[in-house]
Amino acid sequence: MTNVDVHQHLWTPSLVAALRSRREPPRLDGWTLFLDGEPPYEIRPADHDVARRTELAATDGLGRALVSLSAPIGVEWLPPAEARPLLDAYHDGAAALPEPFGAWAAACVRDVDARATAAVLDQGFVGLQLPANALADAAGYARCAPLLDLLEECDLPLFVHPGPAAAEPTGPAWWPAMVPYVQQMHAAWFAFRAFGRPRHPRLRVCFALLAGLAPLHGERFAARGDGGGPGDPDVFVETSSYGPTAVDAVVRALGVDAVVQGSDRPYAQPPGQPGFGLGGAAAYAFRIANPRRLLTGKD
Repeated sequence: MTNVDVHQHLWTPSLVAALRSRREPPRLDGWTLFLDGEPPYEIRPADHDVARRTELAATDGLGRALVSLSAPIGVEWLPPAEARPLLDAYHDGAAALPEPFGAWAAACVRDVDARATAAVLDQGFVGLQLPANALADAAGYARCAPLLDLLEECDLPLFVHPGPAAAEPTGPAWWPAMVPYVQQMHAAWFAFRAFGRPRHPRLRVCFALLAGLAPLHGERFAARGDGGGPGDPDVFVETSSYGPTAVDAVVRALGVDAVVQGSDRPYAQPPGQPGFGLGGAAAYAFRIANPRRLLTGKD
């Protein structure tokens, strides 16, 4: 039995070097990150020290910690000639991480290349992360369909993570995390219901940050949408940045089998209580049983 955290970020030396080589956002100047639409962000080098993070994973009792490319920096939306060096740097570094780390693959969504993504997945990545704003409507699902077809063929899951935030130069520093990211996840949750699931009936999918709490709108959806319907056993949400109040509410809406543990480390911390105060059975479901079904399709 292995405790799993499905959502962490760890910038390896190869990715850091690739971002420092750029002159336009996304780019690093030392450890200052420059993005379009967000104020400069100071990164703590210790947060991305592989030895330190390995020790933290052991302290957290993790048998597996899954890292992903930080989709808000916008790499997936760059033109292919710009995206490819950064994607290669991310994949090379992530593939070389020691135990207990595993990784989600990433892909350019501006010009989809399923063949290139297949080659990356063959290197042992657990599945594919895509930015939520690439899967927010019917057009997004049409554009990304070759990637999602590939995941179904390979029996690998999709991880939906917030993408770049819309520009809000006068907003406070917390604005992107609290408004655009949550809105993206909310839209992606319902877009999957409307456009994703009909096109991809066998796809397993996990939505970051409890899908922006979109599952809590189930009663409104039943009244204003398509009438609701049965739960989807292949749809999961992960817990990053939320605590007992939100997790308890989502469990009431979706059931305990839909929730997996994700921390978003180093930008947020794992919960103080593994089961968010819901008991040992919930902790086992969130950390072991549900991640296993997400990643393998097996109980």
